[in-house]
Amino acid sequence: MTSLGLYLTKKSVNRAMVSRRTGISQARLSQLSSNDSTKLRADELYLIALAIDVDPCEMLKEVYKDVKLKG
Repeated sequence: MTSLGLYLTKKSVNRAMVSRRTGISQARLSQLSSNDSTKLRADELYLIALAIDVDPCEMLKEVYKDVKLKG
């Protein structure tokens, strides 16, 4: 499961509702939640955050918490 998938599961998010509110297909949401090679676009993250009523910055920090600068 991806960081986004874990985040959505932790928040008990209804993915069908997210799909309806954002226009992101359920198949795409499934890919984003389960396939590490699928890249999450900034616009998708922003729409998902709005749909589940969380601050997009909070969601960004949580989903990408393992990303660090080199050096």
